[in-house]
Amino acid sequence: MAYRVCFVCTGNICRSPMAEAVFRERLRAAGLDDRVHADSAGTDGWHEGDGADPRTVAVLEEHGYDGTHTARRFQPSWFDRLDLVVALDAGHLRVLRRLAPTERDAAKVRLLRSYDPAAGDDRDVPDPYYGDAGGFAQCLDMVEAATGGLLDAVRADVEGRVA
Repeated sequence: MAYRVCFVCTGNICRSPMAEAVFRERLRAAGLDDRVHADSAGTDGWHEGDGADPRTVAVLEEHGYDGTHTARRFQPSWFDRLDLVVALDAGHLRVLRRLAPTERDAAKVRLLRSYDPAAGDDRDVPDPYYGDAGGFAQCLDMVEAATGGLLDAVRADVEGRVA
């Protein structure tokens, strides 16, 4: 059974689809895309069924990532099938931990930037939605910086399951 990771932001049109696209590419490059499945969702359903924000798509495609995406809302029932739920900021972390049906499920929720040692105490990926394209580029930089450490952690979990 595949290891499953879900990235979560507010509306699932900016940060979480960006993290999903970057992480999928990292998985592909590492040869783990057949053993690890990545997707994303939002804590709210405002944009369900919509594509990613055009600025997200633009910055992803400009950097060689796939911008294809359909927004959806995170469902508490998903905890059962997920191995890791990656929140993009502390607000999402709190919401997701409240939604978790059990303490074990709540322990599955981590902040993305907790995987970036250079992040220090600044662990939030700021919401670029109300800003200009520069905020989306900054968001991508943060996501890229954190997904290397995330990949290492997921690889260790996946290999630990086999051992």
